[in-house]
Amino acid sequence: MLKHDSVWSAIDALAERYGMSASGLAKKAGLDPTSFNKSKRSSVDGRPRWPSTESLAKIMEATGASLHEFMALINPFMPRAPETKAYAQFSAPLLGFAEAGAGGYFDDAGFPVGEGWDRVEMPAGGAEGIFALKISGQSMMPLYRDGDTVVVSQNATVRKGDRVVVRTRGGEVMAKVLKRKSADIIELKSLNPEHEDRQFKPAEVEWIARIIWASQ
Repeated sequence: MLKHDSVWSAIDALAERYGMSASGLAKKAGLDPTSFNKSKRSSVDGRPRWPSTESLAKIMEATGASLHEFMALINPFMPRAPETKAYAQFSAPLLGFAEAGAGGYFDDAGFPVGEGWDRVEMPAGGAEGIFALKISGQSMMPLYRDGDTVVVSQNATVRKGDRVVVRTRGGEVMAKVLKRKSADIIELKSLNPEHEDRQFKPAEVEWIARIIWASQ
């Protein structure tokens, strides 16, 4: 049975897990930034207000979280989702940042080529344009640490505020937050204030891939 407090606590926990406040999560999901404020969780007469199923669907889409992940935040003791054939069989090629920045590891479309890669299992079925990278450095602290594995998709739509991996035509690879993308400039933000933000002309960037999953 779902409890009012547990559902709202799960929304708070989901926002924190993905490095946002509750209002930031609402905004990223295309909702009014005040949608998840404490004052909105009960009516004037004290009756509990519940988030709509549409709101929940939007925040899961905005973060990339699965329904099972969200339900586990409501009830941490729920059983794990049963392993499916797709889960057991699908794995993505795993590259280090040095390999990702070197020549000969990607085809003309920007996808990994060749055999002999290390592999990382994915929590969902595969798709084209998906591969994994090991984070190198501290520029994504505290969200991602040096050595964490992130799975990226070059086919996923990239929007302002998304966590991304970028490869320049000079072979530099970095994990940042997309601050701005226009016909004239691509601005990237470092979550760690000790690392500088970066700017590139679109012609200087070979590809941008959205981070869709992380293993920490």
